[in-house]
Amino acid sequence: MPVVSQLPATAPAIAGMVAYHVPRHPAPLDLLLDGIGGLPAPPDLFERLRGADPDALVRSYPDARSLQAALAARHGVPADRVLVTAGGDDALDRACRAYLAPGRSIVLPSPTFEMIGRYASWAGATIHDVPWPGGEWPIEAVLAAVTPDTTLVAVVSPNNPTGQVIEGDALRRLSAALPGVLLLVDLAYVEFADEDLTALVAELPNAVAFRTLSKAWGLAGLRVGYALGPAEAISALKVAGNPYSVSGPSLFLAETRITGDADASAAYIEQVRADRDELAVNLRNLGLDAQRSQANFVFARSPRAAWVRDGMAGLGIAVRGWPGHPTLADAIRVNVPASPPERERVRAAFRSVLAPEAILFDADGVLVDVSGSYREAIRATALGFGVLVTSEEIAAAKALGHANNDWVLSQARLLAHGVEASLEAVTEAFERLYQGNGATPGLKLAERARVDRALIERLRGKYRIAMVTGRPRRDAEELLEREGWRDLFDVTIVMGDAASKPDPAPVQLALKRLGVQHAWMLGDTVDDVRAARAAGVVPIGIYAPPAEGDSAEALANTTTLLLRAGAARVLPSPTSLESLLP
Repeated sequence: MPVVSQLPATAPAIAGMVAYHVPRHPAPLDLLLDGIGGLPAPPDLFERLRGADPDALVRSYPDARSLQAALAARHGVPADRVLVTAGGDDALDRACRAYLAPGRSIVLPSPTFEMIGRYASWAGATIHDVPWPGGEWPIEAVLAAVTPDTTLVAVVSPNNPTGQVIEGDALRRLSAALPGVLLLVDLAYVEFADEDLTALVAELPNAVAFRTLSKAWGLAGLRVGYALGPAEAISALKVAGNPYSVSGPSLFLAETRITGDADASAAYIEQVRADRDELAVNLRNLGLDAQRSQANFVFARSPRAAWVRDGMAGLGIAVRGWPGHPTLADAIRVNVPASPPERERVRAAFRSVLAPEAILFDADGVLVDVSGSYREAIRATALGFGVLVTSEEIAAAKALGHANNDWVLSQARLLAHGVEASLEAVTEAFERLYQGNGATPGLKLAERARVDRALIERLRGKYRIAMVTGRPRRDAEELLEREGWRDLFDVTIVMGDAASKPDPAPVQLALKRLGVQHAWMLGDTVDDVRAARAAGVVPIGIYAPPAEGDSAEALANTTTLLLRAGAARVLPSPTSLESLLP
């Protein structure tokens, strides 16, 4: 019997909201450039805990005064003007709690850091959005949006997600024009900017700077940030939050980081600045509208933004996208990679996603429908040995991978049902059914093309074309002859030319023979997808034609399997490919 909830309705401020999360593609991702990480931690970071007093760090409630004093000295202000918090987010939340309430408002240039608007909503305040898609900070529009009930104005510089900044003169003017308003100056990425505004904020009577050790210092997982401003404002922020918000080990490690690793941080920042500009140029050369950023990421807009996010995920790289967002659906944001090998990998991936030189096709299930030929031959072969194998069982075996050879797959299905047969005997039975003889037509004649000649001709006008199949050469060439495609494929890779998929070798061989580096591949199995990814080729999943009786659920399961294997997208048929191409 279901349990009926006895909980009250949630507060109006959070009704209808969902928890913050970064939407990610379901493909396996090993290079995360969507979360704005920072400087890699030194290998000995946690070794530094060995010499610390465990009672002071763990058994006792944490004391942030030592780190606050170090940060105050770093910025040349008294310690009572600094408050250490659980990341910069905690400090921003405290400011909204302290200065916003129902009947008060905040002016928020947007798009910007999403959580500021959430904190303001939780406080019950009204939000006055001012568009800031890029370029100069919109000071005139912000001043015009201020009302008598405005108590806060948010200034995020460099801005997340665009990387744009406010100039020091504009910040001074804003402060002078709004003496009764507190400026929330979020400087989470300021280390990467041309101008560090922290000292300027410290001089202003109505501004608080919000800093973090997550980005330039690479301590996001420790959750250490701080606020710097007038003592009165810092005192209010202390009241508006928990008394022991940062753990003892985090405080200790953060202090060792900022007092002992400054040279490493400075070198990292300079490298990011140089690489950031190069990344922006590369994206512009590939047709994206990449703005000049002053953060550790590049922001770009393109009508193809959704495909860029998915295509990069197909190669294991996460870039930030905003699917369905009212103002950011056409945008991506990508971190500056931390190492030379990562930078080269990202450069090559963007080129493959946005400017492929070749299109590779698997044959079975992609170029032709083999549900009545190869798939039927597996079923009929098993039946000849007294075993009933269903189409669902064959599909499940293909979904597990390492199932590119149908002779071996047929033998494995027999063994799964307790029937042992040599591979030679299984292969002979399979080929008899597939090839046929003078008296009996082979199942191969049941194959039907899934693409027409005109499509391949259009593609061939722009790209090199290859077929990468697990078929024996005789079967592959007979297919090309039967469909009238022999003149359309520049390269054909078949069984025996290289190791079988999911090994990347056949895909790599196709690239070598085509003389290209950047390509897409269409396949209907996880083996196709994994082989393409491992070869640095963008994998596109294709639904194999459904077998009789397949349900919508079965098709959805196929999509999920291909995406989780790493397909950038799953298309209903190869004819949909042109909608993705440049």
